[in-house]
Amino acid sequence: MPVEITWWGHATCTVEDSGVRVLTDPLFVRRLAHLRRREGEVPPARATVADLVLVSHLHADHLHVPSLARLAPGTRALVPRGAPRTVPGLRRLSHLDVTEVSPGEETAVGDLLVRAVSAEHDGRRLPMGPRLSPALGYVVTGEARTYFAGDTGLFDAMADEVGAVDVALLPVGGWGPFLGESHLDPGRAAEALARITPRSAVPVHYGTYWPIGMDGVRPHEFHSPGDEFVRLAASRAPEVAVHRLRHGESVRPEVAR
Repeated sequence: MPVEITWWGHATCTVEDSGVRVLTDPLFVRRLAHLRRREGEVPPARATVADLVLVSHLHADHLHVPSLARLAPGTRALVPRGAPRTVPGLRRLSHLDVTEVSPGEETAVGDLLVRAVSAEHDGRRLPMGPRLSPALGYVVTGEARTYFAGDTGLFDAMADEVGAVDVALLPVGGWGPFLGESHLDPGRAAEALARITPRSAVPVHYGTYWPIGMDGVRPHEFHSPGDEFVRLAASRAPEVAVHRLRHGESVRPEVAR
């Protein structure tokens, strides 16, 4: 069965592999605090159907309790170690089967093996709170090896930790006009491709949410990261096939046999 990846917007993707539906950082709302969805519709009900959910870190646009509440009873969820202690709303989601993980730990779900890896990012629940939980990426191994980076900057051990993968789901932007070093912008994401050398890549985490009232402020910062990543990836990692998806669009990337 071919591996299929669907991008719903922001960091939310469905990865279908080996008969298992994996959902990343679900965010199913039109508005979150000062952010509103400016591109694509709110994901449809079928997007909430998953066997396994991967939560990369505790920021509210990645660990969104109301979106997790929409998942079916019994859904497995991998979260950074310490997340239930830090986010009380997560503890109230008793219908989910929650497992806390740290970098290097592996979890088997059906015919998939999921390995948590490090991310260079502030994993705290903002705007306050001690740094109790790591930010994570995940490598999902089944018919394909898929790397979901979560939110991260470049770090020296990235290629060694991630290992050989077929597909990389990489953040290339954000929800504001300025990104710090703990995020991948198009240039740093292209450099990540050159280090990891997957067969395919899908840019995510851009062009979905934007602060209310900033529609006319530097709009190119909202729209351009996907195209800029495609351009830079062609130069820095020409062997990688980049699939720039629209919201709700799917791709069946080529995988090693």
